[in-house]
Amino acid sequence: MVQKLSHPPRVARHLACASIMVLALGLGGCQTSGLSDITGSIDEKADTGPAIDPRRGIEAYQERYRANPRDADAALKYGKALRATGQRSQAVAVLEQASIAHPGNKALLAAYGRALADNGNFQQAFDVLGRAHTPEDPDWRLLSAQGATLDQLGRFEEARQYYASALKIVPDHPSVLSNLGLSYVLSKDLAKAEETLRRAHRMAGSDPRVRANLALAVGLQGNFAEAEKIAKADLPPAEAAANVTQLKRLLARKDRENARAEADKMPIAAARRTD
Repeated sequence: MVQKLSHPPRVARHLACASIMVLALGLGGCQTSGLSDITGSIDEKADTGPAIDPRRGIEAYQERYRANPRDADAALKYGKALRATGQRSQAVAVLEQASIAHPGNKALLAAYGRALADNGNFQQAFDVLGRAHTPEDPDWRLLSAQGATLDQLGRFEEARQYYASALKIVPDHPSVLSNLGLSYVLSKDLAKAEETLRRAHRMAGSDPRVRANLALAVGLQGNFAEAEKIAKADLPPAEAAANVTQLKRLLARKDRENARAEADKMPIAAARRTD
């Protein structure tokens, strides 16, 4: 039976975020872009326009935004550029004001909700994301993002209801399956996590996010040789080595947390979980 916790275990939260950091080699960081479609996934890829570096995007959209803070498109793109460069609180502030000025703009609400999740405001993120779509017109990406925020709140069973709803719209979508697999990691159901993440990996092919999460789930069960093989598969040597180093660091952190818990004679939840 899956244990439902009121708050995610500390080491689980660290592993969750760091597992997304493994993906930074391919996608740019703890999710993450926040909880990137991993719990997020929560994130979508930052969209600051074709071929625009996010740092250049900040300069371009900041000027537009300051000239007219009520320009919804400028605020949206400026907020996404801020998120892409890790300026999370600034992104929240910009997107919050834009959402107040344009309360019916669902794209702004979705971006604001993701920015809140980046910033660790998970309950507020869940509420805002819920306003960005409706039961009559659901967005599977936002359903998955809402599931990821619930996972971060330790509400695993509720989170999985959102993943299930998303999968009804996009059956076997790897990013939703990846979030679901990480949800099982968080609640210590590692066998179910591995099964789900292997399914996601089959659907995703070479997606580095899914591969990193699968490697984490396998490694948490003590199968490090296989986890290492998964983490470095089909990658250039430098990237493969970086992935393996990160995986070792994550698993070492888990071991340290276990040792501390054993010393304190307290129960330990040694697992974890987000574009």
